[in-house]
Amino acid sequence: MADHTLSGKNVLIAGGAKNLGGLIARQAADVGADVAIHYNSESTRADAEQTLATVEAAGRTGVILQGDLTVPANVTRLFADAAAALGTIDVAVNTVGKVLRKPIVETTEDEYDSMFDINAKAAYFFLQEAGKNLADGGKIITIVTSLLAAFTDGYSTYAGGKSPVEHFTRAAAKEFAPRGISVTAIAPGPMDTPFFYGQETPERVAFHKSQAMGGELTKIEDIAPIVRFLATEGWWITGQTIFANGGYTTR
Repeated sequence: MADHTLSGKNVLIAGGAKNLGGLIARQAADVGADVAIHYNSESTRADAEQTLATVEAAGRTGVILQGDLTVPANVTRLFADAAAALGTIDVAVNTVGKVLRKPIVETTEDEYDSMFDINAKAAYFFLQEAGKNLADGGKIITIVTSLLAAFTDGYSTYAGGKSPVEHFTRAAAKEFAPRGISVTAIAPGPMDTPFFYGQETPERVAFHKSQAMGGELTKIEDIAPIVRFLATEGWWITGQTIFANGGYTTR
């Protein structure tokens, strides 16, 4: 059983440089964790370094690690390098994703491949390496999307690419349960980050806001505490997709 803190624990966050991943990293450090911060591209390195500085300012150890996680060998290396820097990983969080809003009839094969590589393939091999490398009693958390419960146009490759992660999560929860490892997915509503706005018109942004409590988009501050909860006293939740979206949609 976990307690209310992450004191003495090692946390790996894929996509941990900025936005939601960066906040998760900072909050993990605030409750006692050492943190491995993964980032994908050189353009994000400065954000990763800033998040690392915040982790260190909290008195914790951190490391930044770069890699394209659509290549399974890079996922293997990520876990190995994180463990080499911090010790055995206790909590693995995958925030990696890519959004595309485009009609099916206009979507190219390259776009389809990229969306499924980033949203499904990378998530699968992250789960695989976590299952191989996490400490007994560890926690694995993947960020998906509330569009999994939506009936809408435009997001076929995004929601479609995230949807397999639900079953990956269920299967991993069963397979890793003998070691006490819980595996969960969190499905935020449309989030108030640059990740979202690049795909939407002002009119659609207004519509998305109108569908949730307070006329607001999901904020990263709404989601990061759920990650922290699942990594500590929420350990008994496993194999689930948690729709955290202010009433935006449900099944």
